Amino acid sequence: MDEDEFDALYHASYRRLCAQLYAMIGDFDEAAECVQEAFARAWAHRRKMSSVDYPEAWVRTTAYRLAVGRWRRKKYAGRAADRAVGVRTEMPAVDESHVALVAALRQLPEAQRQAIVLHHIADLPIHQVAAEVGAPTGTIKARLARGRAALAELLAEGDPGTVWKEA
Repeated sequence: MDEDEFDALYHASYRRLCAQLYAMIGDFDEAAECVQEAFARAWAHRRKMSSVDYPEAWVRTTAYRLAVGRWRRKKYAGRAADRAVGVRTEMPAVDESHVALVAALRQLPEAQRQAIVLHHIADLPIHQVAAEVGAPTGTIKARLARGRAALAELLAEGDPGTVWKEA
């Protein structure tokens, strides 16, 4: 992958990947940092990236694994994670329904949350979600069904007028 191809990938997918990872982990600043680190790793391995079928999926998976690794280190270290010194990332205001959705997603089991975000927010087909998370398509379908049911219940509890629409 040459510099122009990499730049095109970055500009086309950075914001989308940040939004997707934010939906998975519930912390925008952490999501943005992990996506940036994933792109740095992709740049370091750009020769290998040429042979990857879905470079955006590679970056998303790497960013998600980084976020999980950070969470585990925080959990087991019993202290706040080391943070780079700098200004917090400015994010445009989000509407209340988006905040409610992210809050509800955080209450789902990790596997269900990941399947829902990849299928409904990243708009990946079920077979591609299965390939990205390393699970059979039937398992992904079950996670989606259970996750949507739980999410609908959580959203209904928070606001009686909120309805989860299946894609």
